[in-house]
Amino acid sequence: MKKLLLVGAVALFAVMNAQDNETVGFNKGNTFITGAIGYATQTQGEFKNSNFTIAPSVGYFATPNIALGTRIGFSNTTESVKIANLKLEDKSNLFTAGLFGRYYWMPASRFSIFAELNANYATQKFTEDNASLPDTEYKLNGFSVGFAPGISYFISNHFALEASVGVFNYMNLKEDEDGAESVEDSNIGINLNDISFGLIYKF
Repeated sequence: MKKLLLVGAVALFAVMNAQDNETVGFNKGNTFITGAIGYATQTQGEFKNSNFTIAPSVGYFATPNIALGTRIGFSNTTESVKIANLKLEDKSNLFTAGLFGRYYWMPASRFSIFAELNANYATQKFTEDNASLPDTEYKLNGFSVGFAPGISYFISNHFALEASVGVFNYMNLKEDEDGAESVEDSNIGINLNDISFGLIYKF
């Protein structure tokens, strides 16, 4: 019986030791999934604005420091205002799909810093509800590019928390109609409203 207990204790110690020695952080050949999700709302008098965003991603470490991946994203924005007894509402649905590349500093440690460059195809649909008038709809297609630094921190061998902030974004959209002009939107600089948080799972 004592020998059986000793063997069990040795086996348990070996398993725990192996778990402790498992690498925390990223290494070449690792695959990870991550994503960002957010919801914001603002109300002022009869005006209300709300936004919901979700963007899952999959990445692969091609080298010890460089990760390449793909991402899809969806964002819904609704603005409404009441004038007398009439309610006016504008809705926007934005869908993106694209690629990203990241360079990591200290990827094999629990804490790491990264810089991301991404390029995406974008399509956006607007719907205007003018109370008693018929709804109007129009669609835009185009592309976007962005640069965002971020940090990640492993809370276990496979899970890490992630935060990033966009410091450069450029989007070019054109209405899906002959002769329409492009709509450009760009911003440079750190905006605390552009901070996104996510959870990483490393395979």
